[in-house]
Amino acid sequence: MQRRYAFLDHPGPLAFAHRGGAAEGRENSHAAFARAVELGYTYLETDAHATADGVLLAFHDHTLDRVTDRRGRISDLPYRVVRQARIGGTEEIPLLEDLLGSWPGVRFNIDVKETSSIGPLARVIRRTNAYDRVCVTSFSEERLARARAAIGRDVCSSLGPLGVMSLRAASSTTRYGRLLARLARAGVPCAQVPLGFRGLRVTTPALIRTAHALGMQIHVWTINDTGEMDRLLDLGVDGVMTDNISGLRRVLEERGLWHPAGLPV
Repeated sequence: MQRRYAFLDHPGPLAFAHRGGAAEGRENSHAAFARAVELGYTYLETDAHATADGVLLAFHDHTLDRVTDRRGRISDLPYRVVRQARIGGTEEIPLLEDLLGSWPGVRFNIDVKETSSIGPLARVIRRTNAYDRVCVTSFSEERLARARAAIGRDVCSSLGPLGVMSLRAASSTTRYGRLLARLARAGVPCAQVPLGFRGLRVTTPALIRTAHALGMQIHVWTINDTGEMDRLLDLGVDGVMTDNISGLRRVLEERGLWHPAGLPV
């Protein structure tokens, strides 16, 4: 039996504002997240990076170069320097702790980008008592395992890349019964997957059926085309991550599946 996680306890499909809705504002800024919440989003997706002195930021890139008016690798810089950077020239980079405090009823899907951010993330979750409001993800199995251990309590997390590959393999043939058994024992409640990877279709009807048989949700990223959103919802995915937050809201409203934020504080 899969353990139930409060993070996933919400009428589906889950709608995730990827980086706050990157297509409609300055990604990962407080203003972007605020707009998503105003639109009714219960789930915000972001990333975790720590400065050289251990201050945890909600920011996607390893460096400041692409989206801010400053340059440099975040993990090499002290916060007193990083705090001067402005997203799009105007918006401060938010602290993850401040975002958690700004909307106590909203849930955060957090991608751990570097090992140096694990300790600060665990401390932020502890200080804010956000155990039931976060889902921890990573593109590194090692970082994901370390984050789970550092947090020290069983929080919602997704499959890592090897787990997703195992799920994809197990869904494609009956020869992978041992893989399925291992995935079932792991008890991970969700897999967050792309449409495809290096020419291989990942999000297939078989993968969705296999995940559901294991009691596992499937969340797909990053879907900005409304036609693709409709197709995936027809296949039965449990969540969609998007930069196009207005578009996803409209698609779900048309289906009678839009469940706006309004969680108890």
